[in-house]
Amino acid sequence: MDDTKWLSLEKIRAFLAGAQPVEFAAQGRAEIYGWVERVLVHDEYARQGKADKGLLRRYVEKMTGLSRAQVTRLIKSYLETGRVKVAEYKRHQFAARYTQAYVDKAHGNLSGPATRRILAREFEVYGQAAYERLARISSAQIYRLRASAGYRKRNAGYEPTRPTVIAIGERRRPQPNGQPGYLRIDTVHQGDFDGAKGVYHINAVDEVTQWQVMAATPKISEW
Repeated sequence: MDDTKWLSLEKIRAFLAGAQPVEFAAQGRAEIYGWVERVLVHDEYARQGKADKGLLRRYVEKMTGLSRAQVTRLIKSYLETGRVKVAEYKRHQFAARYTQAYVDKAHGNLSGPATRRILAREFEVYGQAAYERLARISSAQIYRLRASAGYRKRNAGYEPTRPTVIAIGERRRPQPNGQPGYLRIDTVHQGDFDGAKGVYHINAVDEVTQWQVMAATPKISEW
């Protein structure tokens, strides 16, 4: 908003009566409100009569593009506090009644009655004020909370994947020391044919006696 040249009340009256172009260059509400405050201070709005106050009000409306109700609120703020500033909006939030998911997490998600008893004892026996509302929770409400997506997210635990303890496909030369019973085993997949899965051929040979057994199986695993 260009405020390098302030207009007198007479020039403002002539400006509103004519069709002169409006020079509007403000960016955002904060800059607009700052300009409005400077106008009201410069022209001593509080000391003006009813007619001149109405004149300044119309001038502010035309220059800023704000509605009459908006300008009225800004002027009221100026008269009460001496400032015109953007009001900080705070969204109303209802207080959450039951939010202690960490209780379940700390105790390993016990049954509803057991958890309810723990919460009651924290307040009634140990005097923990944080559990005052939770002390009256019912078992049914505990189960309803556990079923909600938000509660499950707060109560989630991370456990890394545990590697298998069974050695699969271990390639190691046997050391029989002249004793039979140490086997060499080879497995060969026959291959697929026309979408049908082929079998696995298994060849087991004793390292000492060279006794050999051959078999076939549709699949193999670590078991």
